[in-house]
Amino acid sequence: MNRTIRIAGCALVVAVVLLWLGIWRTAPPTLLSEVALPDTWSGQQLARDGVVVDFKVQALAEDGVLREGGFADVQFRVTDSNSGQPLSGVNPGAWLDPETLAADQAQGREQSCKSRVGVFLKSSINARPLLDLNSYFLLVMNRDASVSVVDPSVSVGGITSTMARIDLKQPPMDWVTTKDNKRVFISMPTAGEVAVIDSEQFKQIDSVAAGNNPVRVALQPDERLLWVGNNGQKAEQSGVTVIDSRSLKTLKHLTTGRGHHEIAFSKDSRHAFVTNRDDGTLSIIDIASLTISQQLKTGSHPLSVAYSPLSQAVYVTDGQDGSVTVVDTASLAVRRVIKLSQGLGPMGFSADGRFGVVLNTLENRAEIIDAATHLRIHSIDVSAEPYQVVFTKAYAYVRGLASAKVTMINLASLGEGRTPISQGFEAGPQAPRLAGDLPLASSLAVSRDDNAVFVVNPVDNTTYFYAEGMNAPMSGYPNRGQVARAAMVIDRSLREVEPGLYSARIKLPQAGRFDVAFLLNQPNIIHCFSALVEPDKNLARHPGVPKVEFMLDKSTADLGDPYVVRFRIVEGKQKTQRSGVKDVQVRYFRAPTSRAQEVAALDVGNGVYEAPVTLDQSGAWYLHVRAASLGANFDDTTFASVRVLPGDAH
Repeated sequence: MNRTIRIAGCALVVAVVLLWLGIWRTAPPTLLSEVALPDTWSGQQLARDGVVVDFKVQALAEDGVLREGGFADVQFRVTDSNSGQPLSGVNPGAWLDPETLAADQAQGREQSCKSRVGVFLKSSINARPLLDLNSYFLLVMNRDASVSVVDPSVSVGGITSTMARIDLKQPPMDWVTTKDNKRVFISMPTAGEVAVIDSEQFKQIDSVAAGNNPVRVALQPDERLLWVGNNGQKAEQSGVTVIDSRSLKTLKHLTTGRGHHEIAFSKDSRHAFVTNRDDGTLSIIDIASLTISQQLKTGSHPLSVAYSPLSQAVYVTDGQDGSVTVVDTASLAVRRVIKLSQGLGPMGFSADGRFGVVLNTLENRAEIIDAATHLRIHSIDVSAEPYQVVFTKAYAYVRGLASAKVTMINLASLGEGRTPISQGFEAGPQAPRLAGDLPLASSLAVSRDDNAVFVVNPVDNTTYFYAEGMNAPMSGYPNRGQVARAAMVIDRSLREVEPGLYSARIKLPQAGRFDVAFLLNQPNIIHCFSALVEPDKNLARHPGVPKVEFMLDKSTADLGDPYVVRFRIVEGKQKTQRSGVKDVQVRYFRAPTSRAQEVAALDVGNGVYEAPVTLDQSGAWYLHVRAASLGANFDDTTFASVRVLPGDAH
C-alpha cells in the first residue's frame, strides 16, 4: 500500500529533502551527566544542538521485563538542554526494527541509522520497519459478534494484516471511542449491554448492563459519562441509560419518550439533548442531577440532533415536517425553526461549527445551513439516498444507501453567494443497501491525518482507503471470514501525554536486540537508541513455532460430496510432529462474505488431524487452523483454500 506517513505536516517534507541532500547536522551525540532527570526516569540519553532526548521502554508486565508478546510504552522526553524546559509540540517520529550490526560497522552507526530512516520515510512496502510508531490501526465492525483489528499499512496481493479478532457476546450496533483512543464502547442490542474494549491491547475488558435494546452510544464532551439510547418497546423502557465511563457502573435509566433516540451535548457537559422519534419531542437533561429539565416539541418525527460550537446551539431535524429546530444550549429555548422539505435525516457540523450538512434521503440532496445566520445557503445533489456524513478539515463526505459513490463537498467553497464545489469517488462496485441489515455505526472513518477516509462497502466486504486529491481509492482491505459493516480509526502514533513527553504503546516483537530510530525536525536530529526484548519462557517450552501443513488430496471438490480436511502440525527445523493437541479447531468460510463456521479437529496419529466440513455452496472456501495452546491462531499463516464445483462441472 502506498500510504504517505505525515509527521508534523510540511516539516516532514523539509526533513526528507534535507536527508537526501546530505545536510543533516552530524554532530556526535553527547552523554549527559549535568542534566538532572526525574527520579522515576531511567533509560538512554542523547544531547545534540541544544536538545536533550531521554529514551526508555517501559514494560506493562508486573515484573517490568520487556518480554516478547507483551505490551510496553515507548517514551521520549524532549527538553531544552540549557533551561531544562520541556519542548512541546515538536512531533517526533520513531520506528522499531531489528539491529543491523553489519550496516553499523560498514557505514558507522549514525550514518546507518540515517539511511534506514530515509528508507522508512519512503513508506515502501518492501522496506517497512518492524514497528512504525507513527502508525494507526483500523477497527472493523463485523455483522457477527466480533470486531477485526487491521494494520492498514500492510495490504499486498489481497492479503490484509489482521492483527486480532475481538469476540463479543452479541452482534454490535454502534460504537464510540475516547479522545485518547484507549477505550471503545460498543452497544449490543440483543445482549442489553455495552461491551468495553481495551483498544491498547485489543481485548474486551468488561460488559456493562445498558437497559433494554441499547442502540446509540455517545460520550459527553468531558467523557465522564457514557450515554446509551434505549429503543425499548414499552414506554418505561424507552429512553437513555447513563454509565460512568471510568468505574463502568450503570448509574441511571431515564424514560424520555417513545421511539429511536439520538443524543447530543452542550460543550460544557451541563446538558444532554435526546430526541424521541415517535413522540416528536426533545428531552433536555440536566447532567449534574440526571433529571429531565424540559420536554420540547420539535416536530412530529425528529430524526437527528447535532451541536454547533460556533452558535452554541443544537439543531434537531424532523423528517416528516421537513424542519430544523434550533435550540439555545444556554437558555434552553427555541431560537428558530428553519423550514426545508420532507425527507430530512442525519445531520452533522464541520469541526469549526460553521456549516451544518442536513441530508435529505427522499430528494438525494444535502442542505447546507450557516450556523452564523441559521439560514440555508446551499442545496447540493449527493449520492442516492444519503444516510451518513463525516467531516475532515477540508471536506464533508456523504454516503448514500442506493449508490456506491461517496460525495465530497468542499467546505472552503461554501458561503452565502458562493458556488459550492462537490466531487465524488466510487467505494466498491455496489450500493450498501444490497447488503441488507446495517448497523448505526458509520461506514465512513476519518484517517489519523484528517485528510483521508476509510469507507466500508458491506456488499463486497472490503474497506477502501481514499486520500484527498486522488481520483479513486488508493487501496482496499478485504475482510476474510467476517462481514464488514463499519470502521473506526485507532491512533497509535506518538502522542504528547504531558509537555515534552511523547509516548506510544506497542506489542513487543519476538526476542532479540532492536534499534529504535528517532527523528526530530527542528533541530534536525536522527538517532538510533537500543532495546532488548527477552524471550518468553512459556513459549520456549515448545521448540520452534508450530506450523500447519495441509494434506489435501486435491484443490477442488464436488458440491454435495463429503469433505474432510487433513493436516499435520509440526514444530522446529526438524519438523517434529505434534500429536495429542486437544484444542485444534478448523474455521472455514466461503469467500468473500459467508458466515464462518468452526469444527473441532480429531487427532488421528503421527501429528495428523482431521476435521469434517460442510462445503454446501459452490465457490472458493478458505480453511484456517487454530491451536491456542500452541500459540497458533486463525491467520494467514495457517490457511488453505478449496474450490467447490457444481455437480455438472469437472
